[in-house]
Amino acid sequence: MTPGPALVLYQPEIPGNTGTIGRTCVALDLDLCLIRPYGFELSDKTVRRAGLDYWKHVRLHEFDDWDDFLARRAPRPESLFLLEEFGAESAYDADYPADVHLVFGRETTGLPPEVLAGRRTLRLPMRSPHIRSLNLANAATAAAYLALRGRLD
Repeated sequence: MTPGPALVLYQPEIPGNTGTIGRTCVALDLDLCLIRPYGFELSDKTVRRAGLDYWKHVRLHEFDDWDDFLARRAPRPESLFLLEEFGAESAYDADYPADVHLVFGRETTGLPPEVLAGRRTLRLPMRSPHIRSLNLANAATAAAYLALRGRLD
């Protein structure tokens, strides 16, 4: 069985971002995949505060590390889209499969080279030269809506 669409957070550091992304997952019927270690306790009240009373509806899947994610979740390689500041392709131009997995790195360091190696990378275009990146929760929400465009009604 192919896993359904998901937002994947690699070693998230800020509980509020994770909670907000969980809320987005509920809104868009996506799985939330979290890859350890985290920079917080998942039971942290800030995760739940950002996720509000929706957190109980999050389809949460936890993994010990990247290899555990690949082995147990087993996403098809062509369903993996890694979001990076300098991704090779605009997120607007990608053709997303129904089982898309949007992968985001740590808030401070992004994704490590061993995760990025040989995989498709996307970027969210920014028009202003005064900004380097978006908040993780904002980026994940924007990318999720792009990936699901045409499938939401």
